[in-house]
Amino acid sequence: MTSPHDDVLIIGGGAIGLATALALLEAGRGVRVIDAGAVGGGASHGNCGTITPSHAPPLAAPGVVAQALRWMFTPDAPLYLKPRIDPALWHWLLRFAARCNARDWRQSTQSRAALLNDARARLADWVTRYQLACEFEEEGLDYVFRDPRKFQQYVDEAKVLAEFGIATQVFDGAAYQHEEPAMLPGVTGAIRFPGDARLRPDRYVAELARVVRERGGLIEVQCRVDRLETTPVGVRLATTHGSREGRDAVIALGAWTPDFARKLGVRAPIQPGKGYSITYSRPGIVPRHPMVLKDRSVCVTVWESGFRLGSTMEFSGHDDTLNETRLAALERGAREFLREPVGAEVHERWCGWRPMTWDDLPLLGRAPGYDHVWMAAGHGMLGISMSSATGQLMADLMTGHTPAFDPNPYRPERFA
Repeated sequence: MTSPHDDVLIIGGGAIGLATALALLEAGRGVRVIDAGAVGGGASHGNCGTITPSHAPPLAAPGVVAQALRWMFTPDAPLYLKPRIDPALWHWLLRFAARCNARDWRQSTQSRAALLNDARARLADWVTRYQLACEFEEEGLDYVFRDPRKFQQYVDEAKVLAEFGIATQVFDGAAYQHEEPAMLPGVTGAIRFPGDARLRPDRYVAELARVVRERGGLIEVQCRVDRLETTPVGVRLATTHGSREGRDAVIALGAWTPDFARKLGVRAPIQPGKGYSITYSRPGIVPRHPMVLKDRSVCVTVWESGFRLGSTMEFSGHDDTLNETRLAALERGAREFLREPVGAEVHERWCGWRPMTWDDLPLLGRAPGYDHVWMAAGHGMLGISMSSATGQLMADLMTGHTPAFDPNPYRPERFA
């Protein structure tokens, strides 16, 4: 672990950093992953673990600004903006609002779908090839509605998603409740995305780390990177464990990327979008598919090892306190839809920061102005879903191979 010189230094040990490490190892590069905490300790840990081509439409959509303004001072709303003076946040919000139109929505949807569709197929291959024990199941995902107007809105959107290779099945309320005994009466309808899947995210990240180590990669934890410098032959990192040198560095720090990139003079307009989850023991009656209770924006995921409610989006900086009001909103939403909305035991109450860009696309590629510094960050709510495609794309770009899809929409220099 004290090698003075490595090949690729990956800063960040979440799903994105580890997936990039694995793809680079398979491409013949050496890797050292460095994380200030534990592997997968950030947003990779407590999300709902759904693999979702269904989520190709961006958060920035027509009508979102008006809805956000109505929710702005509602502490338990699905989207909450904590009032505060933060010029960077307000600049981000203005740029985000400018993209809430049909043209930009379609552009972002197309680019997100390319990444998500590739990742969905690649992940299934990785699970088989590397024997990833992460409770992966290809069982689709359901959007469930009680509000008829919202249901019709998403039925109309589903027709558009077909253009991007995302299949759907539409159920009326009676048909869905007949199929899904976990639901309470009152469902108006549901939309199933049969191409979606799910896994247990903490186990997925742990399994990626296992495979990286088995293939010769190094992983340093509890090691903070304080500074990155270029050298005549690559890069040098100043860390709490000493100096590390390599040919290339990849910044995969999620919501912490902006501060690190700023030291290099690189813009990374990422805001931390705080999400919450509660993990329980498995109830007696559980949904047959992962689902999103769309009226309340609550995600429900079931594994053999547990049951999780999650979601919400809160812009409150890097505040790491558990907001009891927002946690209660998850349970309240579940109680409106599910016969058994919670498990008997609470295993974990969690919050984490999603790295949100204003155009809803990650930064993937070479850092502007640097030959040996690369960026893989800004995946919003879809880091797990996009991880395998991101890893392969980064490996292709760094080794000169032709990527499976067009990398241009994700180039970091679009923000320069």
